[in-house]
Amino acid sequence: MLIDELKAANITAMKNRDNIARGVLSVVLTKYKLQEVELRSQGKEIGDKELLAIIQKTLKELSDEKEGYVKINNQERVDNITKQEEVLSSYLPKQLSEQEIRDIIASLDDKSVPNVMKHFKMNYAGQVDMSLVNSILRSL
Repeated sequence: MLIDELKAANITAMKNRDNIARGVLSVVLTKYKLQEVELRSQGKEIGDKELLAIIQKTLKELSDEKEGYVKINNQERVDNITKQEEVLSSYLPKQLSEQEIRDIIASLDDKSVPNVMKHFKMNYAGQVDMSLVNSILRSL
């Protein structure tokens, strides 16, 4: 499972005194544990799909944070966040390209926004940026 890879990478980062990688991996592991407890209280199990969603959300948060540091010209923090993004991105599956998204949309019978978004969420979770799907769909 992906969670085991993250735990091993966190331990390796601690041993190597890589505080940047360790920090971001610890954040993801903590978010995972919190969601695991929440889902367990509902009688559900947590898996790789939920972990990928946590990683993507964390990457989005890092991107937003990096924009703020770019605006105030704090290059050291921008570099740190870029390294954190690289660490997390390595755990995501290959992302679908714009052309692949267009081809999938073209192959669907019902091209309504709710149907297309549901299709991508169900079949391509973690492999596609939903905001990209939405913008491509609206441009068609």
